Amino acid sequence: MNAPARARGAAVQVKAPPLLYGLSLAAALAMHQWVLPLPLSLPGLTYAGVVLVVAGLGLGLSGVVTVLAHRTTLAPHLPVSRLVVAGPYRVSRNPMYTGLSLALVGAGLCAGSWWPLIVAPLCMLATYRWVIRAEEAYLLDRFGADYQRYRAQVRRWL
Repeated sequence: MNAPARARGAAVQVKAPPLLYGLSLAAALAMHQWVLPLPLSLPGLTYAGVVLVVAGLGLGLSGVVTVLAHRTTLAPHLPVSRLVVAGPYRVSRNPMYTGLSLALVGAGLCAGSWWPLIVAPLCMLATYRWVIRAEEAYLLDRFGADYQRYRAQVRRWL
């Protein structure tokens, strides 16, 4: 018998989603360094990359701070105490994952490699399939109509 939504967390397949992004970046940089370099070089690319990394990490960190300020958990597999819709959650249902995605693309620009840009959509798809789908099903079960309204008003990524 399934525990009520209040007592359980989301049935995610990856309990630490930031690892998906870190491993994706490591794999992309390894591909560039040791397998098949795919250089990317345009004037100002490093600066654009730094801006994306800083913006992405800032967005992700603001999501973390907002969740902690609402005294609920960051771990998707643990039960949440409330639906957070403030701060960056007003513009993205997943500001932490969106921020990590931006940082991953920015890191690719900084590294001057196409590989992180190629890997980023795959990482986002994996995050959706292995984490977000289960989180959204859990939040719908846990918060019902409140989550349905929120989901109708706020985009998943940006």
